Amino acid sequence: MEPFDPTRPNIARVWDYWLGGKDNFAADRELAEKMLAVHPVSARMARENRQFLGRAVGYVAACGVGQFIDVGAGLPTAVNTHDIARSVDPKARVAYVDNDPIVISHARSLLAKSPGVIAVPGDMRTPERILADAGLTELIDLAEPACVILSAVLHFAEAGTARDVAAVFARAIVPGSYLIISVGSGSPSEGENFTSAYTAARIYIHSREEILSFFDGLDLVPPGVVPVPLWRSEGAALDGQAPTATFIGGVARKQRKQRKQRKQRQQRQQSRQSRQSRQSRQ
Repeated sequence: MEPFDPTRPNIARVWDYWLGGKDNFAADRELAEKMLAVHPVSARMARENRQFLGRAVGYVAACGVGQFIDVGAGLPTAVNTHDIARSVDPKARVAYVDNDPIVISHARSLLAKSPGVIAVPGDMRTPERILADAGLTELIDLAEPACVILSAVLHFAEAGTARDVAAVFARAIVPGSYLIISVGSGSPSEGENFTSAYTAARIYIHSREEILSFFDGLDLVPPGVVPVPLWRSEGAALDGQAPTATFIGGVARKQRKQRKQRKQRQQRQQSRQSRQSRQSRQ
């Protein structure tokens, strides 16, 4: 885990400040306000991403999945992953993972009276260690469908590393499981201004094609990978022009083997029909 240093701004605490939380220090507030001066929509983006997470977790829970691994969970807020999941399934189990000792300590104190919910230390860059954590494996049964959440964390890794992280988790979960991902994105010029000013961690601006690749091998749930305000939000619409900076997110399902084989047969049949159509026109 990262060593605790209140004089250095921290990702989770800056995010907490933008969401209206109180678990942050002067260095975090200073950077958060600096970022709002450079990039005024930062706090709004944080709120929109949190709302997306709520809808996505609620959707997955409604599909019958009762296990969640929230990687890079950040500091607990008013409504957390386990609150959302348990509004659908009161027996839902949630493992929060973070590399910040303050996050882990705070989460453990808040969750002490919540059986079936734990907080474990871990860095998303070493997903194998997360999946092998004794506390996590005691709570989460990876032989059963589960949902892995990578919300607002993959832009802290370059595209290849982010793709590898997502792929490890995708391989680890069984068919019928889900992967929730959201990633900050924006125009190159705006992204450069933001990344140069943000000193809590290095940020990478990924293209939409790169973000789509994080879901490789999985079936995207409609509407696919979209700006998070548009993901299954009733009556949602972007005001005016499309934003130059937003979170892009999606939810994907690991299909069952029979379904995958059926889809492959359908694709082969469509390919044959297409070839026959072309030949008949010649």
